[in-house]
Amino acid sequence: MNIFVAKLNYDTSDDTLLGAFEEFGTVDSAKVIIDKFTGRSKGFGFVEMPNDDEAKNAINTLNETELDGRTIVVKVAEPKGERPQRRERY
Repeated sequence: MNIFVAKLNYDTSDDTLLGAFEEFGTVDSAKVIIDKFTGRSKGFGFVEMPNDDEAKNAINTLNETELDGRTIVVKVAEPKGERPQRRERY
């Protein structure tokens, strides 16, 4: 299951994110998204867990909890095709 984690502290690392979710089971990957121009965190990331039951438990337990001093939002990630289109910028 692919999990979306929002409202991350800008100093949160991939390893910190991984550690938070490893408490609930096997984690395939944990990635904080980095802005390619500034090199700074965008404040969100994704975690992949192969076991759906472990992933659901992690989501339910970690949502609205504190990580690195910020209250995070944790939910199932939506597939790219199902997100609303962003409007064009000129």
